[in-house]
Amino acid sequence: MKRAIQMTELSRIYVDECLRGDGGLAAAVARAELPPAFEKAWRTHLLPRPWFVRASETAAFARDLEGLFDLLVSLPERLFDGDVERYAAEIGLGPALVALLRRAGSGVPAKFGRADAYHDGTAYKLLEFNLGSEVGGLDMDVFNQGLLGVPEFAGFAREHGLGHVDIAARMAGVLRDRARPVLSGSSEPVIGLIEGRGGVGPYGRLMRATQEAMAEQGLDLRIGEIGDVRARADGKLTLDGTPLDLVLRNFAASQLLDDPEGPAVAEPFFRAHEAGRTVLFTSLESGLYSNKSALALLSDPRWSSAFDADERALADRVLPWSRTLRASGPAELIDLCRERRERLILKPGAGYGGLDTFVGWECTDADWHKALELAVQRGGYVAQERVVPHPEPVYDPATGTVDDWIAALGFFLTDDGYAGAHARVNRADGGAIVGMSSNPDTRMVGVFTHA
Repeated sequence: MKRAIQMTELSRIYVDECLRGDGGLAAAVARAELPPAFEKAWRTHLLPRPWFVRASETAAFARDLEGLFDLLVSLPERLFDGDVERYAAEIGLGPALVALLRRAGSGVPAKFGRADAYHDGTAYKLLEFNLGSEVGGLDMDVFNQGLLGVPEFAGFAREHGLGHVDIAARMAGVLRDRARPVLSGSSEPVIGLIEGRGGVGPYGRLMRATQEAMAEQGLDLRIGEIGDVRARADGKLTLDGTPLDLVLRNFAASQLLDDPEGPAVAEPFFRAHEAGRTVLFTSLESGLYSNKSALALLSDPRWSSAFDADERALADRVLPWSRTLRASGPAELIDLCRERRERLILKPGAGYGGLDTFVGWECTDADWHKALELAVQRGGYVAQERVVPHPEPVYDPATGTVDDWIAALGFFLTDDGYAGAHARVNRADGGAIVGMSSNPDTRMVGVFTHA
């Protein structure tokens, strides 16, 4: 039986083989054959090697994520006697947004999302839990499949027992299951991947890569914007005249609110979902629980009595210290955040990609004090304890150099549990935020597990 090895050890084995070899393994990513839409969307953004994670550790973290999801969706009942409006006010959501998030919801959001985490060398720590179908990244296992088509990498994968979970395949199973009750024609659903108004322009290349990945799974996925969709007299939604059995929502509630006509344009989607004509996956209610302030409730001692010992241990194991900042909050919390500048990061509760984030250890004391004042003034910000990701070596075939990189792992979760992972990566000295939206040097990469 093979002995278990650490992530860094396998990374060093990979890098050493790249340095010693004839270039076949080092150039494996460059030589990998990728389908055209994925090639166009991601080729220039790929790291020259995959990311490795331990299978047992990943499985354990995925189980923790399932438990954490259950805790999150129980928060209104546990802490606020089932009053969703009180819960929403506590995490900084306004009434208009809450009304929209609850439209066509069942009260229990679909278990679908992507948890972003760092590994600190000892364990995974959750940075944010992005719930809802707009998370993106469903196509990234194409990287893994292309890499396994390169003989040198395929040999390395066999030698070290590498495995991977196809995110697109798992997602296809979920979509088929959700669409089954409303199928209008063949045994396979017609799915609309629908963006907000004006969204296909900036995100079209990524949407086409998702469309391509779903086609490989045998699914007919059509791309459009929310304003392109029409409702038939019977309530069924159509795109360019084609009936849609399911809408894979790629728009967020905030997009609808930013568009003066957004809520009205979205209303046929809600009615079609409620009538059982076209499924909206996922409903907007996922947004009630993906806010970072919801996670902060789980680590706030004010609410600890609402959780049993195992639940508190789960939160302690997975979550860094987090607190929501608000003007009405205790002054001592702001004082504590001032003192702990080098250990804290300020994030908007509903933000993404590291945008509008303040990094304490990259600020002067004066700048940090201003950031805290701004966060309190704006509201909805979370102060989160710094998690230092464990660096891994990467060989660059273009320069022949080896540098340390860090990864934000994205773990996908569905009703059936763990559904695969990808990683966003930066050079270890490239700044605190690992995100395509805020750091152009960020790279994407597929993830393989090992013993």
